[in-house]
Amino acid sequence: MIRVFLVDDHVIMCDGLRAVLAGDPLLQVVGEAANGQKLLDQLPAVPVDVVLIDMNMPVLGGLATTQELHVRYPHVRILMLSMLTNEHTIAEVLAAGAHGFVLKNADKSEIVAAILAVAAGKRFLCSDIGFSLLKKLTASEGAPADPDAKRLAGLSHREQEILQLVAVGLTNQQIADQLFTSLRTVESHRQNLLVKTGAKNTPALVKYAIQQGLLKS
Repeated sequence: MIRVFLVDDHVIMCDGLRAVLAGDPLLQVVGEAANGQKLLDQLPAVPVDVVLIDMNMPVLGGLATTQELHVRYPHVRILMLSMLTNEHTIAEVLAAGAHGFVLKNADKSEIVAAILAVAAGKRFLCSDIGFSLLKKLTASEGAPADPDAKRLAGLSHREQEILQLVAVGLTNQQIADQLFTSLRTVESHRQNLLVKTGAKNTPALVKYAIQQGLLKS
């Protein structure tokens, strides 16, 4: 049984999520809170596997709460639920420690799949965001050269594509699927990215992508 804690300041949203999750025998809602602070107040007494949390809330919002959870409760998996589709925001959330990002208008089955995925130790990015990013990458191939591209001159076009997909939280296998290439090829490019950027891990790659303006606000 996967124990899920809902964090959203909209009662209607929590009611809807509770109803959706009640239909899956593997999931159990063990608590609800209207903001991040109320979640943190309850966590010492409530065993939790996955926190499903809204981005914009009063008192303590989703990003700040994610940072706190990542430090104080590293075993808890975090799934951000939001209507925000900005790549910069998504990258910030994932860099802060979230394990997945799902849009509030996602299909019920995708929300359940996201919870199951992060609970199993995987990362998850909802399909709408993934396809939107892929569309932008495809369109950019025929676009005029960006004068700021010199900042990324040390990276090949494919490495830049993979860096952007890494920055929004896709796994190596998800990147391979979206770019129609092999897992081994993605792993090789990712290793090259670590060497060329001097990054030691994925959060450092995300920070580099943001600093270089690869993720537009």
